[in-house]
Amino acid sequence: MDLAGLIAAHGYWALALGTFLEGETILVLAGVAAHRGYLDLRLVILVAFAGSLLGDQFFFLMARRHAGWLLRRLDAWRSKVDAVHRHLERHQLLIMLGFRFVYGIRVVTPVVIGLSRVPAWRFAVCNTAGAAVWAVVVGSGGYLLGNAVNVFLENARVAELAAFGLAVVLGLGLWLRRRLRRR
Repeated sequence: MDLAGLIAAHGYWALALGTFLEGETILVLAGVAAHRGYLDLRLVILVAFAGSLLGDQFFFLMARRHAGWLLRRLDAWRSKVDAVHRHLERHQLLIMLGFRFVYGIRVVTPVVIGLSRVPAWRFAVCNTAGAAVWAVVVGSGGYLLGNAVNVFLENARVAELAAFGLAVVLGLGLWLRRRLRRR
């Protein structure tokens, strides 16, 4: 099976898993794959939305139900947890809508929100809106990046042909010069 077949066969599952856990890179790559025709952009956005929404709801609910256990094990995340908590107190709505756009705090933030007093319904509404915007923006960005990759590859092909042509002309010129010197 070639790369296109692998992407077509397993791309949506990989995207769902990747966006459940973190997601930016895999969503951009899925957008590029959609531009190349291996995946459908509408399905890429839908799967990314669902994966992101379900992942963040899962981490929020885990924090709600297992707060004591999580708090004992968050030492590795302590600096991120403290930073998110400080910002959450001041900018609750903005954090809940936009945390997935900030690299490195995607999994920590729903946990911190789950440990806070934010009502579950409020997080669910903000999480749904944020996941929808994120999936559209990042998925479409990957699609546009796919266009840029195509333009780059076309330009690289033209540059490659020009370099090859220049090498042939220089080679012929050197050969002709050497031949004329011998005479």
